[in-house]
Amino acid sequence: MAKTDRVLIAVGGNAIHPTRRPGTVEQQIEFAVKTGNALLPILEMDNQLIITHGNGPVVGKILMRQILSRDTVPPMSMDVCVAHSQGGIAYLLMQNLENALRSVGNQRHVVCLLTQVEVDRDDPAFSHPTKPVGAFYSESDARDIEKKLGWTMHEDSGRGWRYVVPSPRPKHIVDISLIETIAQSGAVVIAGGGGGIPVIRNDDGTRHGIEAVIDKDLSSALMANVLGIDTLMILTAVDKVYINFGQANQRGLDAVSLDEMVQLQADGEFAEGSMGPKIEAAIGFLQNGGKRAVIAHLDDAVAALAGDTGTRISR
Repeated sequence: MAKTDRVLIAVGGNAIHPTRRPGTVEQQIEFAVKTGNALLPILEMDNQLIITHGNGPVVGKILMRQILSRDTVPPMSMDVCVAHSQGGIAYLLMQNLENALRSVGNQRHVVCLLTQVEVDRDDPAFSHPTKPVGAFYSESDARDIEKKLGWTMHEDSGRGWRYVVPSPRPKHIVDISLIETIAQSGAVVIAGGGGGIPVIRNDDGTRHGIEAVIDKDLSSALMANVLGIDTLMILTAVDKVYINFGQANQRGLDAVSLDEMVQLQADGEFAEGSMGPKIEAAIGFLQNGGKRAVIAHLDDAVAALAGDTGTRISR
């Protein structure tokens, strides 16, 4: 297929994990197979391809499991929970992306790199948790969870109530040179899962984990900018970005300039816990050297990369 140079694809957690289904391993495999099939034409291209992914539903389940078993099994810290979700999701993606390639006789390899991401210990997010993780609950169930577990629960864009945690901004992708080296070898690289494992760097160069979840789209934009990648594609569970979302005058955005998107963001069009981080990531990516950001549905990945659907933002 045609050469598309260097692309970073960020696959949303809700696009690869069923949000309103139990989320069994079988269902997660089903979604991983779907992702492999949707991305297959891009996997077959002559490109350097990096894939990041969300982990919101999965890390939320990990947290719930350890809360329910806290009297018998010592709980893990948030950074370790993120690492667990990163490895598990990437395993299923890696296996099923390769299975899709092998089904058409393509021997391209897919590699997962466990990825740490440095954050600032003084980031204001630590005193203002906003990042939703885990399942959706009714308001009454959310209030009950707050009382029993001490979690902070917020309403999420009209879809239900979710657990929210600190989400500091990413500062540095650890070992990003290895990501570039693997991509240059021809293998597809899965990295930065769940926004990366949140770590703090000490004055002596050592690192340690911290209780947080980093936004996957912001980490993806940073990674793409540092690597000099031209195209950032954010795949999610909706077909494009909408303004006046959920209202009678709702309108989808197709081709949009960077300046137009900055103005819409300033007008408060995009919810902080939903489309907001994706828009912020796309704007930041373009302002820091990227050429094109695309936001589209996972099923439309190929057409969106070709510029035929989704929301395309350019300078």
